[in-house]
Amino acid sequence: MPTASPKQIVFGITGASGAVYGRRLLDCLETAGTITHLIVSPNGRRLLADELGIKTFSVEALLGRASDRITLHTYNNIGAPIASGSFRTDGMVVCPCSTHTMAAMAAGLGDNLICRAAAVTLKEGRRLLVVPREMPLTQIDLHNALRLSQAGATICPPSPGFYMLPRTLDDLVDFVVGKLLDLLDVPHQFNTRWTGAPPQPLPPGDGAKTR
Repeated sequence: MPTASPKQIVFGITGASGAVYGRRLLDCLETAGTITHLIVSPNGRRLLADELGIKTFSVEALLGRASDRITLHTYNNIGAPIASGSFRTDGMVVCPCSTHTMAAMAAGLGDNLICRAAAVTLKEGRRLLVVPREMPLTQIDLHNALRLSQAGATICPPSPGFYMLPRTLDDLVDFVVGKLLDLLDVPHQFNTRWTGAPPQPLPPGDGAKTR
């Protein structure tokens, strides 16, 4: 039988807080063998510097290793292959997504590669995941999220569940990333799925202290 082609995912990182989600998701996509087309906005690069200490951006600096499965595209290059609907992909995710970028995507703007690729993803009927890391949300933000949802996007606020009894910050990040991977149909081993029974309680003195 012929070998299935690896998934191709477009991945945008913008200037909303939550760089750790973007780095972990990129790591998991690469580990799963996905071909990732990465676009980082100027404010996204500032975010990575502020939150992850990446002063000089590169894929290797963000991922922690070199990879030939990740292509870094220039933010303003709206002539890149992924700007065309004829370039077949398996979907797109913007993580984290600023409210500015969410507004631009909701308005159908295409003056940068993240917004252009998002518009292409929607018009071709492919999955678009939008991960807005902001709270509280104004009515403007809610209307923009609704417009995107009505156009076919999936709005995914990075809200970790606590029913799996997370113990660390990494557990919380992995819960969110695992949900995103499920929506992209990319396999993972994270402990994110409810099975009908709660996990075993933490030993006394472990986990968060109660008053």
